[in-house]
Amino acid sequence: MEELVSRADLGDLPESDFDHLALDIKRAYSRLVIEWLAYMKYLKHKHLIFSLAMRTNPFDTKSSAVVHS
Repeated sequence: MEELVSRADLGDLPESDFDHLALDIKRAYSRLVIEWLAYMKYLKHKHLIFSLAMRTNPFDTKSSAVVHS
């Protein structure tokens, strides 16, 4: 976040800076996915809230807490 807010105009970055930020975001995202999967595994075996967590999957733009039959 600090790197993003320290740049005045994200739309006018040199390609090298854009590539650097893209790599940082990919690294962070891949680590978040691993953590989220571990959390889902934990919830599946320990908590009833697993169903809600899967329905509100942060990696699915169409996810919803609403239960559909």
